[in-house]
Amino acid sequence: MAQAYARSSFRARVERHEQQLSPLATRSYPALREVPEPDSDHRTPFQRDRDRIVHSKAFRRLKHKTQVFIAPEGDHYRTRLTHTLEACGIARNVARALGLNEDLTEAIGLGHDLGHPPFGHVGEAVLDACVRARWGHAFRHNEHSLRVVERIERLNLTEQVRDGILNHTGSGEPATLEGRIVRVVDRIAYINHDIDDAIRAGVLRFEDLPGDEIALLGSTGSERIEALVVDLLDRSEEAGDIVQGEEVGGAMLRLREFMFERVYLAPDAQPEKPRIEHMLQALFDRYASEPPPPLTPDASDEQRVVDWLAGMTDRFAIKAFIEL
Repeated sequence: MAQAYARSSFRARVERHEQQLSPLATRSYPALREVPEPDSDHRTPFQRDRDRIVHSKAFRRLKHKTQVFIAPEGDHYRTRLTHTLEACGIARNVARALGLNEDLTEAIGLGHDLGHPPFGHVGEAVLDACVRARWGHAFRHNEHSLRVVERIERLNLTEQVRDGILNHTGSGEPATLEGRIVRVVDRIAYINHDIDDAIRAGVLRFEDLPGDEIALLGSTGSERIEALVVDLLDRSEEAGDIVQGEEVGGAMLRLREFMFERVYLAPDAQPEKPRIEHMLQALFDRYASEPPPPLTPDASDEQRVVDWLAGMTDRFAIKAFIEL
């Protein structure tokens, strides 16, 4: 009896609850899907999207994809999966504090990196260079993440979640405030967590970090994340949008530039970089000349190559290269 009541009244209770959210929050109903389907009687449309993402094969593979450091000797370095979970937690906190839709924020956060290739920033840079050289345009992991959920996994996600995944990085701006939260928080999370890993790996010393930015934001990762989140909340509430203050946001961007220069793509910080470049280039050349099986019925030769390479985990790419 209690279960029947819970199911029969679920949508009405959700809609009553959402009346208490900010007027700027995205409402859960109606569900805007490419292929219409009946609503669940115990989950909102965005909760269903979240569950579909978490149960997808692409999500499970994130645990074996590098965040920054390739095959590190230690159990405490981030992977693409742990980055996703950490960013998602911060984003939900921001959404709740601003009275926005937590379920939508969570679904976007969990899906934003599904299309990221193996070997972190190095892997994306190599695949981008290969695609540019052969087909004349860029590879972008956010665009491939959208292809993963739409065409490869065929998750039939809502329009708002797909928009947030596509526009979490790049030139586009998410259509929802929840998507804009993930766009900012993704950077807040990876910059500070990657600093932590770089110091743990001995690639950076604390003394190497930019002094003015650290003095402003804090000396530890948790202090910097707290400072960035508080600034984001204060500025966003004032603006009715998701924005950072000029001083704090500028400091974060300078830290990001520092990390790209000193860690993400720096040869000294990435001793495996030449080997990764050689391995992915060899795999790309082989697949470009002999395209692998298509993952979608209408895949072009380019899509077959990119789908295969971008979907690989680090260890699968190494195995494929050894076999090659």
